[in-house]
Amino acid sequence: MAIALNQLQANFPCRLCGSAALRPYYRLGHHDQFKYFRCPTCALVNYDLSGGLDQNQYIELIDPTDDNAIRNHDKDASWSFIERWLPGPGAFLDVGCGTGRLLYLAHRAGWDACGLELSDEAAKLARDVLGMPVTVGDFLTIDPENAKYDLVALRHVLEHLVDPILALEKINARLKPNGYALFEMPNIEGIDKRLKRLLANADWHRKRFTEDYVPGHCNEFCRASFEFLLLKSGFELIRWETYSMKPVANFIYTRIHIGNKARALVKKISH
Repeated sequence: MAIALNQLQANFPCRLCGSAALRPYYRLGHHDQFKYFRCPTCALVNYDLSGGLDQNQYIELIDPTDDNAIRNHDKDASWSFIERWLPGPGAFLDVGCGTGRLLYLAHRAGWDACGLELSDEAAKLARDVLGMPVTVGDFLTIDPENAKYDLVALRHVLEHLVDPILALEKINARLKPNGYALFEMPNIEGIDKRLKRLLANADWHRKRFTEDYVPGHCNEFCRASFEFLLLKSGFELIRWETYSMKPVANFIYTRIHIGNKARALVKKISH
């Protein structure tokens, strides 16, 4: 018989604050085998990594210059946000750049742009189509180059990184004094995510998963846990909003921050 959610125990500390008091939060998977624990100290939701990870499910090979490709439209929205909230062109690094849509938009706007990407295929497509520098490597282990940037972007990357503090330290090292970083990530406390957890935990409704489904996110953030991370790593929050690619929902979510996707602009605190 399956163990009840409230009887589950984490055998690892919180990956953000080190607390050992993690509490069971929800489960996923065809057999509810993937377990998530919320930290009462910093609010980070930690996935129990013993269940395994699948990061390859997110690779998409899309022409970065195709203005009509639907899968490019979310990057277009990100670039509109950058142009709205940041000063003019500078040096830009896109971490997890995929096939380079943001690099393309940045270059077109006069930025000196380069990318870092885990997938050889995606990086090759970006280089071949755009003729722009894209390095293949793991952001947490690759040695930073001497170049410093005005802006570093991590769009839906942070939640895939095991060590969020190390990730922010790596960004800090790559930024110029008073440089900026753009983050986009799921908002684990979005109103629809809360409702789905409520229904699942009450056994009223569960999402269907394939037998071979394996999660790809190590950590799930909300505004509170993200701000906790910023305080530990030398950044200040400039702008936080949630968003949707559906126009009506986006109009609401960017004003009332209850959406399931979050966008945050932060600034390096220079001493």
